[in-house]
Amino acid sequence: MKTISFILLLFVSSLYAKPFSVVIHKPFTSALYDIKEDYDRTLSATGITRNFKATSNTQESYDNVFDFLASRSQSYGAQIAFVKVDNQANILINTSAKFPRFNTAVSILKTPTNGSFIGGYTMDGQLLVAKLSPQAKPLASQLFGTKNYDRLSKIIPLSDGGILAVGSSVTSRDTHDDMFQTGLGNNDIFLTRFDKNLQIRWSKKYGTLHDDVGIDAVEAQDGSIIVISTTSYEKHKDVSLMRITENGNRIWLKHYTKGVHIVPKKIIRLRDNHFVVALTQYSKNYEPHIRLIKFDLYQNIIQDKELLFAKQTQLFDIAEFSNGRFFGVGIQKNGANTDAYAVELSEDFTLLHQNHFGTRNYDAFYALALLHNSQVAIAGQHTDPNSQESNMWIVKLNSDTTMATVPNTTYTQLSGVQQALYNDLRTTFAYEIQNKQLTITPDLKITLLGKPLLFQAGEYKLTHTQKQFLQNFFPKLLRVMKRYEKDIALLECNGHTSHEWRNTNFTNRYLNNQELSMKRAFSVLHFIFLHQPKQMQQWLSTILKGSGDGYRKTGEPLLDNTQRTQRHVRFQINLKSP
Repeated sequence: MKTISFILLLFVSSLYAKPFSVVIHKPFTSALYDIKEDYDRTLSATGITRNFKATSNTQESYDNVFDFLASRSQSYGAQIAFVKVDNQANILINTSAKFPRFNTAVSILKTPTNGSFIGGYTMDGQLLVAKLSPQAKPLASQLFGTKNYDRLSKIIPLSDGGILAVGSSVTSRDTHDDMFQTGLGNNDIFLTRFDKNLQIRWSKKYGTLHDDVGIDAVEAQDGSIIVISTTSYEKHKDVSLMRITENGNRIWLKHYTKGVHIVPKKIIRLRDNHFVVALTQYSKNYEPHIRLIKFDLYQNIIQDKELLFAKQTQLFDIAEFSNGRFFGVGIQKNGANTDAYAVELSEDFTLLHQNHFGTRNYDAFYALALLHNSQVAIAGQHTDPNSQESNMWIVKLNSDTTMATVPNTTYTQLSGVQQALYNDLRTTFAYEIQNKQLTITPDLKITLLGKPLLFQAGEYKLTHTQKQFLQNFFPKLLRVMKRYEKDIALLECNGHTSHEWRNTNFTNRYLNNQELSMKRAFSVLHFIFLHQPKQMQQWLSTILKGSGDGYRKTGEPLLDNTQRTQRHVRFQINLKSP
């Protein structure tokens, strides 16, 4: 089903607008693991690409294959991939940053100069952070870690302009180790703090006597840091939450155990300074599903919710919109295939929208970035049909998880507020749109077109069905508008006619249609105004306006391309001038 729906989406979109989906093909398997929006509204993503040389003219001999590969690592092997695309889905940069040794990048942050911090690890188990110019040229880099096998999971931004590297390190027993004398268990949480110039401020290990792996972290408002990790023992894998000071001293450590495998994927700080961690929890049959935990700075659990779907689903990244809703990306098993997955959730983690993307193969969304216009940029991995090698993938989705399209350059781009309001309206009225009760256009016109919502010919009084719909519709509209109150100048209720009085003379046709259209608008305006509380009526009296639109200058009734019978009412939201 996925393949058919995805191909149909591309076909239909090609008739009207190009979907924002960029696949970057490389000779060997590649993927993008993180993405950010640049200050110029372009997108920068990082991951891994590979290249190998079949023959070599060198006469030098090697004792093992690893020495040979290392000798070629300046130009060949796994390297950090860097991709930049513009708002028209054009690839501006597609390169690999060639550092010594083979490298995999897992995380990207922006610098104040529109460059990037990249975090990853090398083939031999060292950790790497690098600073790149806006053109992806290496400016500085740091190799760090222990003499044993280390892995980097994430780099996160800090309020002082520095970064924190989060990962894991195999236990060290070397007393001359750069970090300290011994590890804590078989595998330890590994944290290193850098200043804005990539100078190390401190490096520390944390954990238990079991295997501990640092996954992600986030800085709290007071400068302390919350770290999420896994603790593995026997047949179990638990979640650990740790709070440390800005100097790396532990404040508290909390374990979540349920006797099953639980793997944390992402932690974020919310607008109210609480935190949400997205986890994958496995059933007794080892089938993964989503679990979300909301908690405060003092270990208090505010909400703990499991999202159970018919298909095996995991989230790898999650973010909070300015309206309090959440957007997550990951994967969903679809039979023998794996789909890239996106979901929109309410403030209490209730499912609002979900979608899966890709073709009949392996596809995944690994990371997301909320954009200035409330769209979502996603980095991932796409596998072509009948292929065994995956490719780098950048996608833009709307907030309701539908595929975004490349903007048409012949039209003026929407302002940030207008785009955000448009997205919010489409999300709020997704059910009504799906059931063809109304349409919403980017210029903020909301047209009530469901057949039971149309007026009968020559009529302007509301039917029982129309009243029922308005009682549900208008409070929802006001709740959205209230979020943008300071930007809204006018809400116009516009009545429309069709072919009434077509057989009378021009004067009567014009006057009667204009009168009827205004009566229809007033009937709706009168009903919705009376059913609002006093405080809301005060606000509506400053922005609500009724109008009629029954005739063109030619004297012919207004017709719509999608609705020949125009006996409807349309709401138009007008924004204040910037």
